[in-house]
This record gives sequence, C-alpha cells and structure tokens, in this order.
Amino acid sequence: MGEAVGVSATFSILFLGTGTSTGVPLIWCGCEVCRSADPRDGRWRSAALVSLGDRALLLDAGPDFRAQCLRWGVARVDAAFITHLHADHVFGFDDIRRFNTMQGNAVIPCYAGPETLAGMRRVFPYISRRRDAQGLYRPLIDFVAVGGAFEALGARLTPLPVVHGDVETNGVRIDFGGRSLAYLPDVHEIPEGTLALMGGLDLLVLNLLRPREHPTHLSFARAVAYARAVGARRTRFTHLSHDVTHARLEALLAAEEASFAPAYDGLRVDLVK
Repeated sequence: MGEAVGVSATFSILFLGTGTSTGVPLIWCGCEVCRSADPRDGRWRSAALVSLGDRALLLDAGPDFRAQCLRWGVARVDAAFITHLHADHVFGFDDIRRFNTMQGNAVIPCYAGPETLAGMRRVFPYISRRRDAQGLYRPLIDFVAVGGAFEALGARLTPLPVVHGDVETNGVRIDFGGRSLAYLPDVHEIPEGTLALMGGLDLLVLNLLRPREHPTHLSFARAVAYARAVGARRTRFTHLSHDVTHARLEALLAAEEASFAPAYDGLRVDLVK
C-alpha cells in the first residue's frame, strides 16, 4: 500500500489512472505496450485525486477505483466531480462508501452536470443522503447538479463543457491558492466558449487517446493543437490507449513543446506545496 495522500500538499493532482476504457494492458493482448516492463505503460482507467489543503476532491471513479485507492494510499475523499456517465468513469463509484465510514458517516457531495447526475441516480438508485434504515452498507452522497462555477472545499470549480460522443460531458477547472488546473479526460472537441474559460492555467490535463483519429477522442495531432491553443504552463496528457509506449510518447511530445508530457499512473503534480 502506498503512503496516504490527500493531506500532504496544498494543491496537487494525483493520477489514479491514465488509461482508456479498456485499461492497459488489454485482456489477452500481446502488443509491445501491453507486454512492456515499464510500469508507466500500465494504465488503469482514468481518474484523479486533487488535494486542496487537507481536503481531497475525487475526479471520476471507474472500475479500478478500489484498487487505485489501495495502490496509491488514498486516505480520504471529501467531494467528487463526475465528468460523464460512461462506465469507465463511474462504475467504481459504489466504493466511495468506505470514505463515508472513515469520515464518521459524513455525507459526501458529488457534483456533475444535470444529465450526468440523472444517469447516476438510474445506475445507483440505492444511493441517498441518509443511512439505510435496515443497516445496509450504502454510499451517503449528496448529488449536486452544477451548470456554472461554484465553490467547494475552499476552491472555485468551473465545469468545462466539451463534445464527447452523445453524452453530456464536462471537464473541470479548479482554482485554489492562486494556482489553477483543468482536467479534461474525455474530449473530441472543445467549444470556443470552453476554451475561453481556460486562460492562465498552470496545468492542463487533456485526453490523448492515440496517434490516429478517433470519432469521440482526441488524436495526437488534435490534442497537441488544443494544448497549444490553451497555452498552460504545463500540460499532461491522459486517457491513453495501448498504441504507443510512455517513453515514445514522451519523446514525441517533448519534440512538440518542452512543457508537454504524458501522465502515468501514480504521478503527482504539485501546483502549490
């Protein structure tokens, strides 16, 4: 088990997983990446934990969430933000109930767009703000629909609407302690109005699925173009497939911009120590 996180940095992001919906390695795949001995090429489904002082904000909770918490020593979750309803981003959400218990049965707020939250209620109809009268072990969650900037855990959070297939999808901008990051793990197109919300970022986290085009995710060329348009001080790419090794992608991105690099599972980026 890793060292407990969520309280050690004033403002940081821990990448719990950086893979696409299949994870890497894929089941029964013998490609170079899936057989790689480089631990950075092992990619759980995308999720992240943002430390805000002594509080922790969870960004998505896919099927690997429990294993991620154990591997990276996640000690607390004070709130969650769900980007969209796809299985690789929500199917581990039930395991958040352990943090209710660890935090004295505290109700944990979960923020998302209205359509996403309506879907969460359909997928998890047993979740409520109250403990079950029969003593069943269920998450205690306050679902909060958001459509604009709001305050949570001492930070300012701004939903960032993006195009990703036919489901409501939001990235999120987080401003805290005079620094800012934006997390957009599933993107095919970023509208101009959303780009306008991402000025002056210290860190951009952006989807980069693979070198070739994809109908609902960013390819290498499109991801690089959007990263340049945003102009963050640093950019880390996530939601990666098994099409390229970490080392090769790192070299390709460095050749584009010195501030570009792929993220990897377990990477923590500090914005304010």
